[in-house]
Amino acid sequence: MKIINVIEAKYLEGYKIQLTYNDKKIRVVDFEKFLKTRPHPQYNKYNELHHFKKFKIEWGNIVWGKDWDLIFPVDQLYKGKIH
Repeated sequence: MKIINVIEAKYLEGYKIQLTYNDKKIRVVDFEKFLKTRPHPQYNKYNELHHFKKFKIEWGNIVWGKDWDLIFPVDQLYKGKIH
């Protein structure tokens, strides 16, 4: 089984990011529902778009913050459903 990694992430609008995977699949993931319905002190600041837009790709995943304050399992992102 091939390991799936995020190889590119492009901000679209709102809380939507277009993710491209190493198998060439492209998926748009909307993070808004997760961020708005699951408050948490570690990632509440990402409700503000200027913070949300500061994501990066590290080790095949999309992450936020210096110490990966916010990260999602790649398999959830790949399916387009985050919990």
